[in-house]
Amino acid sequence: MLSVKKNISSVLKILLITGFGYFFWLMLKITLEYIPLDTNVSFLMIKQTEVVERPEYLYFFYTHVYTSIFVLLAGFLAILRKDFGLKKFHKNAGKIYIFLILILAAPSGIYMGIFANGGFLSKISFVILGCLWWFSTFKAYQLAKQKKFKEHKQWMWRSFALTISAITLRMWKVIIVYLFHPNPMDVYQIIAWLGWIPNIILIEYLITKKHI
Repeated sequence: MLSVKKNISSVLKILLITGFGYFFWLMLKITLEYIPLDTNVSFLMIKQTEVVERPEYLYFFYTHVYTSIFVLLAGFLAILRKDFGLKKFHKNAGKIYIFLILILAAPSGIYMGIFANGGFLSKISFVILGCLWWFSTFKAYQLAKQKKFKEHKQWMWRSFALTISAITLRMWKVIIVYLFHPNPMDVYQIIAWLGWIPNIILIEYLITKKHI
């Protein structure tokens, strides 16, 4: 029985790593679209008003894009921990993850949220997301400093649930567009909330049930 459980656990770990690797590669491809710097590619093509009228927008945009891919990777490595034989990487990966979010990724994301597509509903969602992302990460940092590692782990999970909204948002977009073919601006309003709220609800459920 123990052997079966161990095998199932190993399979789940392999699936987890494979799944993350696939979505990380997709996010990396999106990031690489902005190298070299070009304001007429991908997402920036529909943000020309901000690009032209707000010179600082590009600084925040590139900061967010270039740091978020490392946040995603560092967060995943930190979560792997000792179960995957990567315990020694946990502390350093966690430090990188926290630093990038608190200093670069979250503040730049909050700024971008103010100019999000989809009107007021989208803007308020992305600003709330950015603020919660910053706060949950800062809370995890505080608890680690206080050596309250159980609570630290729970807040890191909350933070990472918000981190992967970059992935889940795009997944929901594909599903909604494929099934319902809504107006593009309506899509933004829906995925702005759907990209992160289910994530945080799931994490809260797992924390409540003591699964993490």
